[in-house]
Amino acid sequence: MAITKIKAIRSTVDSAIAYIINPAKTDEKLLVSSFGCSVETAAKEFDWTRKTAMQHGMPDTKILARHVIQSFDVGEVSPELAHEIGRQFADEMLGGKYEYVLATHVDKDHIHNHIIFNAVSFVDHHAYKSYKKIYYDMRDISDRICKENGLSVIPPTQGKGKEYKEYSEAQKGTSWKQKLRFAIDKNIMLAKDFDDFLRLMQESGYEVKMGKYISFRAEGQERFTRAKTIGDNYTEERIKERISGKRGRILPTERKGISLIIDIQNSIKAQQSKGFEHWAKVNNLKQAAKTLNYLTENNLLQYADLESKVAELRSAFSANSESLKAVEGRLREIQPLIKNLDNYHKLKPVWEEYSNAKHKPVFREKHQAELMIFEAARKSLREHYGERKWDSLKDLQAERSKLTAEQDRLYAERERIKKQLKEVETVKGNVDRILGDKVQEQVLPERKSTLH
Repeated sequence: MAITKIKAIRSTVDSAIAYIINPAKTDEKLLVSSFGCSVETAAKEFDWTRKTAMQHGMPDTKILARHVIQSFDVGEVSPELAHEIGRQFADEMLGGKYEYVLATHVDKDHIHNHIIFNAVSFVDHHAYKSYKKIYYDMRDISDRICKENGLSVIPPTQGKGKEYKEYSEAQKGTSWKQKLRFAIDKNIMLAKDFDDFLRLMQESGYEVKMGKYISFRAEGQERFTRAKTIGDNYTEERIKERISGKRGRILPTERKGISLIIDIQNSIKAQQSKGFEHWAKVNNLKQAAKTLNYLTENNLLQYADLESKVAELRSAFSANSESLKAVEGRLREIQPLIKNLDNYHKLKPVWEEYSNAKHKPVFREKHQAELMIFEAARKSLREHYGERKWDSLKDLQAERSKLTAEQDRLYAERERIKKQLKEVETVKGNVDRILGDKVQEQVLPERKSTLH
């Protein structure tokens, strides 16, 4: 797991960077890297970017840089993997717009990353804006990258009273309690009486324990779950009341496949019968009606059509993510090049003047910042291009404009797909809950047959 913290740096950026790149803490600087700047001149480059931003109209800011710490559990990660996770985290968090220095410290029992980044963007010259939710957004990014690399994550605070595994699974509708709740709701709808309900629960894979409180245990579950712990509607008394108050029952049909419109209409009719609980009228019937409208408007008449729609949108979301990854990867590559080429061309006259100066030490002392930025830009460009011809600054700027426009388009498309996917997954969840066993009895055998 990784814990993240962030704090502002209002002075001595050079001292802060010197601390995090300490050779004794970073395996002789083998675990130090940077983006958009050279490690040795990072503080000067941060300052130069801020001054350039002020020339573009940005007001002076008291915050010079920000310092993020990402700490890992003892023995959970190698120094190399921790550094790579730190790089991925910084790249995503900062979007390739801010210079940063990353250092992985191995002098303590727990490996941890230090990331110091400029408070001003070298791309659009805007100041980095902190906000109330920044800690949670940072943690979400860090948690996802940790999970992608096989590490555990910190239990989120919004899951108060829950273990993280249960919380994360409940978000997907797959926790023990969430599954039990769905199973009870479904079998109450189908049961003739309480004994029939218990039989249906056993057929659904639950072991039943009667006592002071009725309890259930699913296959693979370590402990029994008391039904009353999942809500007031799930005590033994309420389950019996709900069964006795229900009229009508969804009967199996001989139709091949599931005709969603007809089956849901039948379910609504069954639930509208006299005596059906108020909570079900308010919740189940409203969801059933919304689901029916969605299916009709989108011409999703068979369960297979609904599954195909979900798969289609998931595939579109995945393709969008891959396209975004490629665009943002290219932006992270060219944006430092644009910065260095711009600094190189702007400051080359100062360098030439220095080369021709009679009193070089005096000239250098007077123009130290300009010369250091020029030399850092030249060094970085030579390392990147090697013997190849350097790109045209104008061409790279034009490419960046096209990539930024494509990035905006992809993000808009991403939000549209995400909204559609959330809607159709909600509808599918409603269908699964409304039709219950009908889905299990007809869809699962069809899938099994395709495997032979």
